[in-house]
Amino acid sequence: MRIQHPRDAGPLAALSPAESARLMAVIREAALSRGRLPLPARPVIGASWDRMLRLGLDPDHGRAPRPLGLDELELRRRQTRLAEVLPTLHSGLLEAAEAAGHIMIIADAEGRVLWIDGHRGVRRQADGIALVEGSHWAEDVAGTSGIGTALAVRSPVRVHSAEHFVSAFHTWSCAAAPVHDARDGRLLGVVDISGPAGTAHPTVLSLVTATARWAEGELRLAHSRELEGLRAVAAPLLARVRGKAVVVDRHGWVAGVTGVTPRERRLPLPKAPYDGPVWLPGLGACAVEPLPGGHLLRVLDGETLEGGDPAIWGHLLLDLRQPHRWTLTFSGPSGTWTHELSARHAEVLLVLAAHPEGRTAAQLAQDLFGDATRTVTVRATVSRLRGRVGAVLAHRPYRIAESVRIDVAAPDRPAGLLPFSSAPAVARLRGSRSLF
Repeated sequence: MRIQHPRDAGPLAALSPAESARLMAVIREAALSRGRLPLPARPVIGASWDRMLRLGLDPDHGRAPRPLGLDELELRRRQTRLAEVLPTLHSGLLEAAEAAGHIMIIADAEGRVLWIDGHRGVRRQADGIALVEGSHWAEDVAGTSGIGTALAVRSPVRVHSAEHFVSAFHTWSCAAAPVHDARDGRLLGVVDISGPAGTAHPTVLSLVTATARWAEGELRLAHSRELEGLRAVAAPLLARVRGKAVVVDRHGWVAGVTGVTPRERRLPLPKAPYDGPVWLPGLGACAVEPLPGGHLLRVLDGETLEGGDPAIWGHLLLDLRQPHRWTLTFSGPSGTWTHELSARHAEVLLVLAAHPEGRTAAQLAQDLFGDATRTVTVRATVSRLRGRVGAVLAHRPYRIAESVRIDVAAPDRPAGLLPFSSAPAVARLRGSRSLF
């Protein structure tokens, strides 16, 4: 027998929270036994129960995977764009959650809980159901819940009491809404308010939804600022381009043009744009050159790349001659740009320049920290570096992209090479008569 999902659950809505919780428990038991339902569940809940029954999820306990380790949790926190809107989410929800005796939860797109804040007593209760930072609350793990079901249907959801598929969560009520990335529509995660079912109020879903939309608006503004920054970098380059060219960010949004007017504000980019000329609708064959935060698309119009070799699109100069200032300069057919480097990013680029064959995350961790287990830190560092200098870095293994040449400008005295660095690989290079 399949659970029926009518559009209107009016009889349930007319009951008090306590009465509806008792009736939902009866409805859930009937659904689990595939018997006749005394009253239909709400469509979103019934559909979720169907999914859980097909998965064979334990209705009493669900699954209990181990929480993330601290390193992995910190990596996810640093990499998610949800971190950019934490102040917005806190100002919109935290005070209301604490006043109601509830907690605010932020989870990523996989259902991993990244942050929990709110009422201390309720946080202690949450520990008892493994609702902790790093825990996994996707539907296939925790069953029907605010976090997991909102992720599954990509819409705001309230799950109250026995609407939870797993009976261990029946004393809880939760309301969650998804947050999407304004740049590409990608699901970033959900924001949720959870607490004891007896003190929950139906209007909390409206508050959570409004706050999620507010956060998405903040992300759109941040993206607009990123495009403005890219325009500032692109303007002098476009002024020197002879012919047609377009500057886009890493997601294909147009930041500047010369000689051509794309029909769309966003262009579809291939996953590996630097493997050679790419063909784009409305532009045709384009040479792709990296920019900090984006790409320069130069319309070929029958041309070939410099030297007739489509595999060579530029030259990098890693300048480490100064003791406190380090830069990476890219030179391509359409001009040059320079990016100032942090000490850690300078170390990474120096090591990769010394190892053109590439380094695994473990090897790079050994090079930088003398500890091959610090791969989480390495991945976060390289991810941030790629976000700043474009795809001049390749991965698997980490290396300078094959189609770019890199040179290092080192200080005259070996001891002056990144003098404050304690990275083992840098120390070895200081002792080498010839860096490369």
